[in-house]
Amino acid sequence: MPEGPELHLASLFVNEMCKGLVFGGCVEKSSVSRNPEVPFESTAYHISALARGKELRLTLSPLPGAQPPQKPLSLVFRFGMSGSFQLVPADALPPHAHLRFYTAPPGPQLALCFVDIRRFGRWDSGGEWQPGRGPCVLLEYERFRMWDGSHARSLCPSRENVLRNLSDKAFDRPICEALLDQRFFNGIGNYLRAEILYRLKIPPFEKARTVLEALQQCRLSPELTLSQKIKAKLQNPDLLELCHLVPKEVVQLGGKGYGPERGEEDFAAFRAWLRCYGMPGMNSLRDRHGRTIWFQGDPGPLAPKGDRSRKKKSQKTQLGAEDRKEDLPLSSKSISRTQRARKHPPTSIAQQPNGISLQQNSGTPTALEKGKRRGRQATTGRRRPRKSKADT
Repeated sequence: MPEGPELHLASLFVNEMCKGLVFGGCVEKSSVSRNPEVPFESTAYHISALARGKELRLTLSPLPGAQPPQKPLSLVFRFGMSGSFQLVPADALPPHAHLRFYTAPPGPQLALCFVDIRRFGRWDSGGEWQPGRGPCVLLEYERFRMWDGSHARSLCPSRENVLRNLSDKAFDRPICEALLDQRFFNGIGNYLRAEILYRLKIPPFEKARTVLEALQQCRLSPELTLSQKIKAKLQNPDLLELCHLVPKEVVQLGGKGYGPERGEEDFAAFRAWLRCYGMPGMNSLRDRHGRTIWFQGDPGPLAPKGDRSRKKKSQKTQLGAEDRKEDLPLSSKSISRTQRARKHPPTSIAQQPNGISLQQNSGTPTALEKGKRRGRQATTGRRRPRKSKADT
């Protein structure tokens, strides 16, 4: 599932590939997408992108003299579980290209496509970031850590930084669940939380408030110089600092981001970078939302009772498919089928009452033998009595 680094890599991809290209015409949406139509048409416009946490804003900017005269339009994308951007020839659109922007002539026509196999991705034409999301852990680290809310109340009036909101109910939960709360950790997802907690040897099911309150007490000596403070922070980063540094490492890997469908070369670099998530020898449990958290050692005091680790599969299968399926809600049909199967299990010869088996009761005629005998009786002239309506 795309997280903060993947959205940032997608914005870099769009800016690099669309630099110098002129797009024209209307924006085309697939007929199967449930997202809104994009009311934009221009004879010439540029496309640029900016990522923030788990969102990406695409801006369509008309060129001077383009018709009809209009202001730039911004679209905010959330990638869901499989969203990405691709630039392809217009006559070779990839499957599941649900939004398409075409280049203007002259030259071979290209299409910038938002591709989403599972169709969980969303876009809004208002151009505003989703309300309630905190500062981006990757690009807005100072605001993420030190934000007092006074200089940005117009953007998000109810959100301040993490350490000023430890009374929030979100921090009654385990730290592994609090890290997925986008109000405070915008951009952190499933694999990032596992890697961050693993590096600090923090049990994933330790109470979030207990972990974060310790950061308020860890203050560097005022006698240290600025360079000494920076060196100390780099050598011993805390949890909030790793929420910035670990995603930054993924971005520095380059490529198109996480996911085996992105290409074996990119995935191999990501897989070599991993230390905990899906790695052999690590433990795993499901949190309250059904998401799998990978860890080493003791899970912590708030670990779910009676839960089992997930069955081991190949690493590529785990990262590419199994872990994504756990994000999908079960439909009512699948639940009802499971319940019906449990209430009315299929019967078989091995499930016959009174423990009767073919081997233990060799003297008892089997159903097949009875059928043969009835067939022989029919040849001798005997007929089976007809059943009455009541019997039927």
